[in-house]
Amino acid sequence: MRSDRDIKQDLENELKWDPDINATDVGVTVKKGVVSLTGYVPFYMQKYEAENAAKRVKGVLGIANDIEVQLPSSHQKTDPELARAAIEAISIELPASHERFKVIAKDGWLTLEGDAEWQYQRNQAESATRKLHGVKGVINRVVLKPRVAPVEIKAKIETAFKRSAEVDAQQISVTADGGEVILAGAVSSWSEKQEAERTAWRAPGVVRVHNHINIVG
Repeated sequence: MRSDRDIKQDLENELKWDPDINATDVGVTVKKGVVSLTGYVPFYMQKYEAENAAKRVKGVLGIANDIEVQLPSSHQKTDPELARAAIEAISIELPASHERFKVIAKDGWLTLEGDAEWQYQRNQAESATRKLHGVKGVINRVVLKPRVAPVEIKAKIETAFKRSAEVDAQQISVTADGGEVILAGAVSSWSEKQEAERTAWRAPGVVRVHNHINIVG
């Protein structure tokens, strides 16, 4: 088990190393493997990337991201402007399915609603809006409505785990009930746990993933 001090040092170095993050005003504390991020950044994407940086550090068991987004005055936008920009971004990212999404903007926060057949569509809609200047946060309430049997979902995920160089398929069990997937077992790092979840989400028909994998490294 890595010490909190070592995790903190590695994360601070990771934040400084990442060119997409201005970590000058970001604070890091670690207690029993759980990271707390505080302070402020000028753009929402930097808050998002700071959390991703924490997930890359070995020994991290959990993350509380309390970083605030303080937009520069030059990037302040009204809610109608943000909503229009978000709708346009989604239509560019998902030209064949963008009409299934709705955007609500309030106080700089975007809420995405509607439905999607695939998780990647849900993710891409969020990714497209997350990058917009003037956004303080994104809430993704898009509902998945797939058309795949549970047995097929389970088989596809297990096959994907066996192909993956980042996931030890022998250490993870998969259960599918409707479109809900339960992952259990043990892995050696947060990143491997997250990769297992990402792999499960890529299977057609998945509407929810319960990641009960333990980190033992």
